[in-house]
Amino acid sequence: MQPDSGKITTAQFAKMHGINKRTLHYYDSIGLFSPRWKGENNYRYYDYMQGIDLEYIRMLKDLNMSIEEIKAYVDHPDEEAFWQIADKKLEEIDREIQRLKKTKKILRRKKEQLERCRTLKDRDIRVRQCEEEYYCVSPFSHSDDGIEGIYAHIKDVWSPGQYSLGIGSYLSVDNVKQKAFDRYEGLFTYAQKRTEKGVMVRPKGTYLCGLIKGTWEHLPEFYEELMHYADQNNLEPVGYAYEIGLNDFVISSMDEYITQIAMRVTEP
Repeated sequence: MQPDSGKITTAQFAKMHGINKRTLHYYDSIGLFSPRWKGENNYRYYDYMQGIDLEYIRMLKDLNMSIEEIKAYVDHPDEEAFWQIADKKLEEIDREIQRLKKTKKILRRKKEQLERCRTLKDRDIRVRQCEEEYYCVSPFSHSDDGIEGIYAHIKDVWSPGQYSLGIGSYLSVDNVKQKAFDRYEGLFTYAQKRTEKGVMVRPKGTYLCGLIKGTWEHLPEFYEELMHYADQNNLEPVGYAYEIGLNDFVISSMDEYITQIAMRVTEP
């Protein structure tokens, strides 16, 4: 039997609306949207007017509704139900926007870190003007724990969403001067909000910054280079020294690891 002129095959109907015919088969199987006719040969046929119904379903899908929500609403359309759905979806969209903004911020910071790694040389030391930053901090001493202990502590105190921007360590300048390089005050990650619990402010000001490539065992000697640079340039380190890895997410060996150290300095 040849289909009537008003009947459209599944393949033709799918092509008309720019969707996969498997999607139409799925909609039919769950009772969401079925062809107008089914021939004796089990072929499915749609008509042109059904295109309006399909586009309505696609519109609801664009509103971030799940297939289950769409089916429930199509079966029982109601003004109050749509009002509730709209409120719910607006909340979901707002949450997704915030998630995407956070992801964008993370990617931008990672790119900035890599750009610094590309443009500066190993053991580069220079004075920079830095803006105020906010850190979530957690007390932690490195003296008795290896890398495994550090990461276990990080996962215990922060969520992945918090530490995805990067993890650093900080120790007091007094300990640096006394060469007590194992007496760290704790760990930090960038705060998402200034009002978060346990937030510490890294003040705006002049900072002595250095980059060093390699494992952490080279940090003590590099601190001595930084202090020598400060002495030669009549600079007085104050507060804390902040350490953070800039490229840990793109390396396969700690020999390639680049650490940034930043200490606020004043002129006596």
